[in-house]
Amino acid sequence: MSRSRRTSAAIAATVTATALAVLTACGGGADEASAPGADGKPVTLTFWGWAKGSKEVVDAFNASHKDIQVTFEEIPSGNAGGYAKISNAVKAGNAPDLVSIEYPSLPEFVSQGSLQDIGAHFSEEEKKKLLPQAVDLTTLGGRTWAVPFDAAPQAFYYRKDLFAKYGVAVPTTWDEFKAAAEKVKKADAKARIATFFPDDPSTFQAMAWQAGAQWFKAEDDTWKIDTRDAATTKVTAYWQGLLDAGLVHNNASFSPEWTGSLKNGTTLGYLGASWGAGVLKGTLPEQSGKWAVAPMPSWDGKPASGMLGGSTFAVTKGSKKTEAAVEFAKWMATTEEGVTARISSGTSSAFPAATALRPVAKRSFDAGFYGGQDIYQLFEQAGASISPHWAWGPATGTTNTAIKDRFGKVASGGVTLADAVKAGHDATVAELTKRGLTVEG
Repeated sequence: MSRSRRTSAAIAATVTATALAVLTACGGGADEASAPGADGKPVTLTFWGWAKGSKEVVDAFNASHKDIQVTFEEIPSGNAGGYAKISNAVKAGNAPDLVSIEYPSLPEFVSQGSLQDIGAHFSEEEKKKLLPQAVDLTTLGGRTWAVPFDAAPQAFYYRKDLFAKYGVAVPTTWDEFKAAAEKVKKADAKARIATFFPDDPSTFQAMAWQAGAQWFKAEDDTWKIDTRDAATTKVTAYWQGLLDAGLVHNNASFSPEWTGSLKNGTTLGYLGASWGAGVLKGTLPEQSGKWAVAPMPSWDGKPASGMLGGSTFAVTKGSKKTEAAVEFAKWMATTEEGVTARISSGTSSAFPAATALRPVAKRSFDAGFYGGQDIYQLFEQAGASISPHWAWGPATGTTNTAIKDRFGKVASGGVTLADAVKAGHDATVAELTKRGLTVEG
C-alpha cells in the first residue's frame, strides 16, 4: 500500500463513533440528485466562494452550457467569516448547492453532517487524474466529500532587486534563512526578510507539515493528537527565536501594515503558497519585474513542502441538485476551459490538482510580474514534495481559534508560540472528547 493510501486508510476513522452516525443521517447523495436538464429546462445552481477568478469561471460556464446555469455569490474567505456563513445557512436550510471549502476545514464540515457524499458522481478514474495527496484529503471514511480544485505547495517569494542590493543570497535551508534575515536587518534597520502572521495558524501548520509533523492521526476508533512532536517543537523554537531577535515582522496577513511594508520595501519576502503569486501580482502591480519565486527553505536543503490552504468544491446536504453541482465542480477543477477561465482573469495563480492541466495554468498565467520566470515548474517540484502523511482533524476550527488567540499575544510578551500550540492541542482534545470520540494526546 502506498504512503498516500495508508494515510487515506488512517483518515477513515474521521467518521467513526458519533461522527459516523451524523454522516449517515445527513449525508444525502445520489437518490436526491437532479439530472442536468432532466425536465427540459436548465438546472439552476447557487455557488458560494471567494477564490480569485471565481466570477470569471462562472461566467464562462454559463456562456458555454445550456443545461446548467450557475448563480455565484462571493463571500468572505473561510476564516474571515465565510465558513460561519456557510454553517449558518446549512442549519437554516437555505444553503447554496455548492461551496468552496479548504482542505483543513473539510473534515469539520463532514463531521457536522453539512455535506453530501458525492462518490456516485465522481469516479475513481477521474480521481486518478488528480494529485493523490489532494484526493486523500477529500476522502473520509471511505467516502468522497468534495472535488479537489488546487494543491497549494509552499513557496518563497522575494524582492530580487533588494536581495541583490543588500547582497543577500536566496536561502535554501532554514539556517540560511536566519542568516539572510540577520543580513537584511543589518543592511536596513527597518527592513525584514519576511513576516510572521499571528492571525494565520495555517501558515505555521504548513511549516510544521513540511518538517514532518503529524498533528492528527486516526487509528481504529481513536484520534491521536500530537502537536508536541519533535518536528513541531523544532519549528516552534525556530520561529520563537526569529521573533525574539526581531528578525521578522509580526503583522496580520494581508493587513494594511503588511501590504504597506511590501510597498515601501521594508518587507523583502513572503512565505506563502502557489496561490500567493496571484496575490502579490494583484497587490503590487507597480513592482512588476522586481519579484521572483524560490523553493521553500527546508531543514536539510532537500525539496520539502507542506500544503498551505488549497480549496475544494463540496455539495451541501440540503441540495437536491447533486449531479448538476458535481458536474459544475468538475468542470471548474478538471477541464481546460475551467482552469483557463480562472487563471486568465489575471488574479489567480492556482496550481491545479489535475496534473494534466498544469501546462494550461502555466500558459494562462502572465508571468511578467516575475520577470517571465517559470513559476509553475517550481510549483510542480514543490507539489511533488508535499508529505502524504499529514491529515486534518475534525475540529480544525477549534484548534485554530485557540492557537490564533495566543499567537496574537506573543508580541506583547508573556505568551510564547509553544504556549499557543499547546493551547491548540488542549482545546482539540477537549472538543473531541466532548463529541464522544476516543482521544489520545
